[in-house]
Amino acid sequence: MPQAWDVAAATLQAAGCGLTVGLPADEPGLLDAVRRRAGMPALAVRDQRAGACAAVGHALVSGRPAVLALTSGPPFPNALTGLMEGASLCAPVVVVTTRVPAPGLGRGGFQEVDQAAMARPFAKAHLLVDRGDRLVWALRRAVHLAVNGRPGIAVVEIAHEVLDETDVPGPASGHGPVRRLRTRPPGPDLDQAAEVMAGARRPLVLLGGGARAAGAGAAATALAERWRAPLMTTAAGRGSVDEHHPLAVGLAGLYTTPPIDRITAEADVVLAVGTRLEETARMGWPELDRARLVHVDGDPGVFGTALEPEQALLGDAALTLAALAEPFASRAGAGAAGREAWLKRVAEHRQAALEEYGAAPPFEQSPVRAALGAVAAVFGDGAVLVHENGLNDIWSYHWPVLSVGPRNSVVVPGEQTMMGFGVAAGLGAAAADPSRPTVVLCGDGALNMSLSALTTAASHGLGMVVVVFDNSGFGWPRWLRGQEGAPDEVTRFDAELPVDAIVERLGGTFAAPSGDGALRAAIEDARETAGRGRPAVVRVRPLEDDVPVGVRRLFGSAS
Repeated sequence: MPQAWDVAAATLQAAGCGLTVGLPADEPGLLDAVRRRAGMPALAVRDQRAGACAAVGHALVSGRPAVLALTSGPPFPNALTGLMEGASLCAPVVVVTTRVPAPGLGRGGFQEVDQAAMARPFAKAHLLVDRGDRLVWALRRAVHLAVNGRPGIAVVEIAHEVLDETDVPGPASGHGPVRRLRTRPPGPDLDQAAEVMAGARRPLVLLGGGARAAGAGAAATALAERWRAPLMTTAAGRGSVDEHHPLAVGLAGLYTTPPIDRITAEADVVLAVGTRLEETARMGWPELDRARLVHVDGDPGVFGTALEPEQALLGDAALTLAALAEPFASRAGAGAAGREAWLKRVAEHRQAALEEYGAAPPFEQSPVRAALGAVAAVFGDGAVLVHENGLNDIWSYHWPVLSVGPRNSVVVPGEQTMMGFGVAAGLGAAAADPSRPTVVLCGDGALNMSLSALTTAASHGLGMVVVVFDNSGFGWPRWLRGQEGAPDEVTRFDAELPVDAIVERLGGTFAAPSGDGALRAAIEDARETAGRGRPAVVRVRPLEDDVPVGVRRLFGSAS
C-alpha cells in the first residue's frame, strides 16, 4: 500500500478530523489506511452521493471536520450534490481525491476529469499535491480552511505520482489539532450596530447555519432577551436555539407558520447572524427589503449577496453577539417602550400559533402531523432529527408542529434541497454518536434515492428510525401541477418499492400504522429496534390535500 496513504491518515487524525467516509477503490487507499488506525473511525459506503451526505451529517452533529475519500473519474461528480449541500450548511468536510497519471493529462487519460473546475463553485479551496513533501501541508491547510471563517468544503487532489513515492514525510510531532480561530469586529463597528439596534421598535433576530456552527445560540438568546426581540432561524440554523423559549417563533421564509408571518412583516430592524439570506429564508417576506439590517458573518463575501446591510459585522457569531451586549446596553433605553409593546404582540402571535399547531390532530385528520407529534412524544429532547424536503415532510420544519429542544441536534438539506439527503445524512449523524437516537423524516421519493445508505447503516449496526410519508410519488410537483390544472401522471410511481421486505431482510422492522394507537406503538417499537442497531421504517400515508401551511401560503392558487 502506498506510504502516502498512511501519512495522510496520520495527518488527518492529528489535525482533529472525525469520520472518514468512502467507497472502496480498486487498490487500497485512504479508507484502508484510516481503518488501520486506532481511534479514527471509517465508514465504507455503497455510493459516493450518499457518502458525501454522510460526511456532512457527521460533521454537523459531531462538530468535527469529516473526511470524504474519493478518486478521479465518476466518484467526484457523484459526490457533488452532497458536497454542495454541505457547503451551504457550513459543514466542515475535507475531500481527499486523486489525479490520473501525468502522461494521461489532456490526452484522454482513464477517468480524467477537471475536479478543480467542478469544485470551484462551492469549495473554499482546491489544493493540488504533486510532490510528497507537500502532502502534510496541503491536508492541514485543507482542515484549517474547512473549519475557519465560514466552515465549508476543502478539496485536496493527490497526483498519482505521489502515491509511488517511498519517502513521503510524515506530520511533525508537534502538529496537534487544527484550531478554530475566532475574531470579533472592531469597537466602532459594534457601536454603529448598537445604534441601529437601539433605534428599533420592532426588532427581530434571525440565526442561520453559521450561527449554529459557531455555537452562538446562548449569546443570541441573551441578546434577544435584552433587546426584547423574537428569535427565528433559517432551516440551516435550526437547533441553535431552544424552540420552547418564549421568544422563539420558529423558522423564516417558506417555513414560517401563520400568524408568525405578521411578526416578520412588521419587523423594522433585523439582526441576521450567520446566514446568506438565501431565497428560501426570504420567501413570503418582501418587507425584509425595507427593514434596517445588521448582518453578522465570518465571511466578508456573504455581505450584500442578497441584501445590502446597514451595518456589516465581520467576526465569529458567538463572540460578536456577546461583544454587542455592552454597547447595546448603554443605548438600550432609546426605544424600550416601543419594544415592550412589540413583545406583547409577538407573544400574542406566538400563542395563536401554539393553539393552532401546537397539538397534533387525530390521525384521520392529518396522518403527517399526528406522526410528528408521536415522534416528539416518544423521542423527546435529545434525539438527532434529520429533515428532508419533500412535500409532506416540510410539515416538520413548521414550529410548533415539531419543536426542537436544547438537546436536539438537527440536520437539514441546504440551499440545494436535494432529495435523498436525509437517510444518507442520518447515516453519518448516527455514526457521530450511536448512543443517541437518529430519526429521519422523509418522503418515499427521497427514501427510494437513498436506500443504499440504509443498507450501509445496517451493515455497521447504526440504528436509524425512518418515518416515511409515502404518497406514492413526487408530491411537490404533483401539488404544484394541480394548482395549475396540469397533468400529474408522471409524478406517480407505477410500481411500489418493497421497502418492507428490504428492511426486514436487513434485520430491521417495518410498520404501516393507520390510527393513533397503532402509530404511537409503531414509533415506540421503531425506537427499540434502532436502539439494537437495526433500521426501522414507519410508513405513513398522507392525505392528498395535507399540504404544509407554508407551501400553501406561498404557492397556493388564488382559489
